[in-house]
Amino acid sequence: MSILMVNEYADFNLLKEVLGATDGNIASHIKALEKEKYITIHKSFIGKKPNTKYYTTQLGRDEFKKHLKALEKIININ
Repeated sequence: MSILMVNEYADFNLLKEVLGATDGNIASHIKALEKEKYITIHKSFIGKKPNTKYYTTQLGRDEFKKHLKALEKIININ
């Protein structure tokens, strides 16, 4: 199975828009993903406005592929 990551990174607003989750919910998931080293966080400024980007690590991509394979096995049981 080949997984193509659509975006190189996501920022907080994109995650909020796509997931439809609360700020607190997204923040807690980001913290957990960073703790497991599935993502890295890059903070910068655009003008005077802070901008935070979240990138998947190789470990994160590998674990995501394993997760998808497990889901496929569950779906294809019948």
